[in-house]
Amino acid sequence: MMPRRLPLFLFVAALCIAPLVLRGYPLLMLNYVGLSVIVVLGLVLLTGVGGLTSFGQAAFVGMGAYAAAWLTTAMSWNPWLSLIAGLLLTTAAALLLGWVTLRMSGHYLPLSTLAWGIAIYLLFGNSQTLGGQTGITGIPPLSLFGWQLTESWQFHILIWGVVLSIVWTVHNMLDSREGRAMRALKGGVLMAEAMGVNTTRFKIILFVLAAQYACVAGWIYAYMQRFVNPTPFSLGQGIEYLFMGVVGGIGDLWGGVAGSFLYALPREWLHSHLSALLGRSGSFEGIVFGVLMIVILQRAPEGLWPHLRRLWPLREPAPVTASTAGATPLDVRPKPAKGDTILRLDAVTKRFGGLVANNAISFEVRAGEVLALIGPNGAGKSTLFNCISAVNPPSSGSIRFLGKPVEHCDSRRVARMGMSRTFQHVRLLPRMSVLDNVALGAHLRGRHSFVASAWRLDRAQELRIQATARDALERCGLCAKAHLPAGSLPLGSQRVVEIARALAADPSLLLLDEPAAGLRYLEKRELAKLLERLRDEGLAILLVEHDLDFVMELADRVVVMDFGEKLAEGMPQEIRRHPAVIEAYLGGVGDST
Repeated sequence: MMPRRLPLFLFVAALCIAPLVLRGYPLLMLNYVGLSVIVVLGLVLLTGVGGLTSFGQAAFVGMGAYAAAWLTTAMSWNPWLSLIAGLLLTTAAALLLGWVTLRMSGHYLPLSTLAWGIAIYLLFGNSQTLGGQTGITGIPPLSLFGWQLTESWQFHILIWGVVLSIVWTVHNMLDSREGRAMRALKGGVLMAEAMGVNTTRFKIILFVLAAQYACVAGWIYAYMQRFVNPTPFSLGQGIEYLFMGVVGGIGDLWGGVAGSFLYALPREWLHSHLSALLGRSGSFEGIVFGVLMIVILQRAPEGLWPHLRRLWPLREPAPVTASTAGATPLDVRPKPAKGDTILRLDAVTKRFGGLVANNAISFEVRAGEVLALIGPNGAGKSTLFNCISAVNPPSSGSIRFLGKPVEHCDSRRVARMGMSRTFQHVRLLPRMSVLDNVALGAHLRGRHSFVASAWRLDRAQELRIQATARDALERCGLCAKAHLPAGSLPLGSQRVVEIARALAADPSLLLLDEPAAGLRYLEKRELAKLLERLRDEGLAILLVEHDLDFVMELADRVVVMDFGEKLAEGMPQEIRRHPAVIEAYLGGVGDST
């Protein structure tokens, strides 16, 4: 099999050789492709990683270009100072636009990017200070240590040096605590927030980074052209950037690089040769290329990069384990003594308009016990579960966790305090490894920022997080599957991975939402043994479950709900004999013994 890094070395070697064998327009075209790659890499972060669609990246390219052009011609600034000014302007604009638009969801988000993309483009064309439609000419050459950059081969070195730097830093960032949080955005806000991820913060970070990359591309473009006008920063160009990412494979960094080549070079070839082939002049390449795009999107919805990777089998590196890395798991928090009250609910009520989903529910959960919350469908169990985990605050009543009121906290706050949960419907990131999914649970236990991650200043912390995730997997019996994609596991194993992820947060209280749903008999037995071990370790477990046999064999105490009311509470044997429970939930079939 081919060594894993060989394709990268070949690519870098080709870039080094290109200025020696290419002259004139071909080398200039390669430079334009490189500028597109810089913008598309930002879209890989924004759309491929964060799941946020933007059609307005060309406007940020224009900000960088116009900042360079105006500041160096009208204000006589140093070109490198204009880069700093352009980045500051773009960051401020991205923060403002992101604060407004990233609150939207569904189709409203991409539509809003269309709106401000058009607005900024029109601003460029209608501002006489920026030269209107004529643009700005006479941009001085870019110089570095007294060396003027005027030749295509010089810009080739600059552009592709920037590309490789972005690829390296983004790769490092995604392979870290902060990167896992960014990738968690595609798993849904509910799951990410429950793991302690500030989803709003990370959306803004991705949006600003994508804008900054576009700004750098525009800044280089201005000095390479020595002239700017609004045309290259139109909405159409913004859509083309997104197409480049989608064609290559917007979920992968190298897919963004490949997409820029696969989009720009064939399009240029069609533009140059199609008129000659048809014997008529016109923009026929747009028609042909549009058809090709439809075929690609239909046949390869994940882009062409996954198909290109199959052309060379790569040798996978040996997994780095905690033992080989010499790392120790993260420090754990002091745990309450067995029998101490962990969670107390007093008269918790949740209303949705005139509907009372939970009415004055009270009970407590102690350290070292499993408390099961059962009831027929529509009893209000999931609503109460969401109140406890701070997904939806109660309308009234008190919820105290470790002695502190949490009824008005958010999910991240209660997660930081030591409450962790799983979900009724499995919420894993299927393409991420099992180990990385579990490491996401330890997000709040790390401290380094995405900047430190990008420059690999967080490696010691990252090794400890990985060791913590591996320790959680070992407790759950899944260590052998650590490096498999989480989506490749059967449902039963995926549910155990969710429990391991919750354990990586070092909780005092574990909330399990129907963990046995969809499992076979033997899988349920293994799950019960795991929960018994966790209970023996002193962990408090609150369990919502429909499988009565599973509950009655495992739970220390049971709370029964019906129509939003607390119907009964007691030991499993008492619940089996309770007349109201038999009538409301067990269908009249009781235990005769």
